[in-house]
Amino acid sequence: MPDLTSSQWALAVLASLGVGISKAGFPGLALLHIMIFAFLFGARDSTGIVLPMLIVGDLGAIGGFYRHTRWDQLRRTLPAACVGVVLGTLLMRHLSDTAFAPVLGWIILSLVLLHTFGTQPFSDVAKKAAVPLGMLAGVTTMLANAGGPVLTLYLLGMKVPKLELTATIAWFFFALNLFKVPFSVGLGLITPGTLALNAVLVPGIAIGLLFGRWLIQRVPQKLFNQLLLAFAAVAAFRLIGVF
Repeated sequence: MPDLTSSQWALAVLASLGVGISKAGFPGLALLHIMIFAFLFGARDSTGIVLPMLIVGDLGAIGGFYRHTRWDQLRRTLPAACVGVVLGTLLMRHLSDTAFAPVLGWIILSLVLLHTFGTQPFSDVAKKAAVPLGMLAGVTTMLANAGGPVLTLYLLGMKVPKLELTATIAWFFFALNLFKVPFSVGLGLITPGTLALNAVLVPGIAIGLLFGRWLIQRVPQKLFNQLLLAFAAVAAFRLIGVF
């Protein structure tokens, strides 16, 4: 179990709430727990701490939204994402996440701008890019648990409604995060100590899930889409290093 101060514990609990809320339909909020855990434990080591928490959040989201899952979108993106996890593991051995972050940021920002201002309907672009975007989601989720904005932009481009989007993202990352576990263990990122910390923070994830499920039922579809695009843009600027 990591030795944390009171203020650090408070940040960790806040991050666990963010995990739950993001898994309940607001994936852009993943930036919150990514930043906090990277601050507390370092960018690389934090990926192993966060991974089991994400799996718990995925299970909660599946339980709440599984009836809305778009299996056709999973078939298009998930196999490529598994390939991306393998590529991300290889990159993790040779490339620092700080070197990769700006590249990812510019990719996400380009997708946001294309979705918002492109003359060609983004649904046409997304339909043709399901495999590369799925692979990119796999690479980024392995390197920094930051694949959410990539898949979110793809599903928004495919005009997937908010509840279907939430359920599909939950299944996608549940399968992908389970697939990542052996790789993270092999890299020494998941240990008995990190699992003990995860167990302490599970109640925060549960509370975040409940709040997120309450909130998503009350947010109109248009506002929901705008929020996800805004969250993705903020995540991109953070990865680029604007703030």
